[in-house]
Amino acid sequence: MEQRFFYIDPTMATVISIVSYPFLPARVGGQKGVALFNTYFGKYHRLICVTTRRNDPAEARGYELLNILSNSPLRYINLFYFFTLRKLIRSNQAEFLLIEHPYLGWLGLLLKYLCGVKLIIHSHNIEGLRWKTLGKWWWPVLWRYEKFSHRRADFNFFIHDDDRDYAIDHFRLQPARCLTMTYGIEWDQLPAPPEIQACRERIRGLYGIGSTETVLLFNGAFNYSPNLEALRVIAEQIHPLLRQRNFPCRIIICGRDIPPDFNEAKFPGIIFAGFVDDISLYFKAADVFLNPITQGGGIKTKLVEALGYNLNAVSTTLGATGIEPAWCNGKLFLCQDSDWEAFAKAVEQAARYRADMPPVYFEHFYWGFTTKKAAAFIEHA
Repeated sequence: MEQRFFYIDPTMATVISIVSYPFLPARVGGQKGVALFNTYFGKYHRLICVTTRRNDPAEARGYELLNILSNSPLRYINLFYFFTLRKLIRSNQAEFLLIEHPYLGWLGLLLKYLCGVKLIIHSHNIEGLRWKTLGKWWWPVLWRYEKFSHRRADFNFFIHDDDRDYAIDHFRLQPARCLTMTYGIEWDQLPAPPEIQACRERIRGLYGIGSTETVLLFNGAFNYSPNLEALRVIAEQIHPLLRQRNFPCRIIICGRDIPPDFNEAKFPGIIFAGFVDDISLYFKAADVFLNPITQGGGIKTKLVEALGYNLNAVSTTLGATGIEPAWCNGKLFLCQDSDWEAFAKAVEQAARYRADMPPVYFEHFYWGFTTKKAAAFIEHA
């Protein structure tokens, strides 16, 4: 096994991160969120990430990855990990312990109190509420455990301001210990017009899309029920409404696990591209991004990326949680959840709208800015 060496800046604090699930290689939004946070946060603090065996260390950029946790579901209740992590904390003189999601809050609290590290919980949703929207009866138990963990953490990162405000009000957290640490993008300026034009010509040529047809895009992992429901809405409601309005368009659907009953013979005018190697090509080629999400929590990473590529986007209000229209220069068109008539009308309006995403958008979503803020927050709060 190849040994990997990391330069250790003695002025940096050491942070031990625990990610209790597979995220490398990063293919979908949540996985990319963790991987990119680690990469950019590792520029400001030395980061050692402890994760499951089903992660590829070669994919870790800018931080050290240790495959210590098993792939078994029992890893969430394995008390022996306390001793392994205690040794790791002491040998590296770690000052901070960061946990992705609150599920291992019990372990984080043991290490906090018995090893003297400061505990950071990085929340990607209010998990109890997310499972409530997905119809799980046990969500109140998780909500109370989540509250218990967050209240005892030294610092709490939330994915958007709404979650942060909710946690301050309902978990009774101290605002000075809470930070919005949103999902980000890796570029801090708009794609160049020649690049956009080349991508549009390539995708239109690949799928035989006419010059008068508007290209609409939706992507996601379709083994996740909110994305699958959004796909059904696009195919069975939004697309028929657009056809009734005589709106010339083609809809491209990208992502893994598209069910076989979604095919171009059954839904003419929709291109089921499936998983693609370079999703950025499709973002740059499209005219309008569709985001008819009505379930789930957290910020929708695909919408953040789409707007960052200078796409106009039409979204439900729930689907746009965490993204302020004021940052978007009119490029984000919002509709009430499940009002598909209004959604179809907004798609036509978005197809005609011409504007560029302003610099303030990148101030909120570029990883280099957001992780620098997070690093300074735990140093000085």
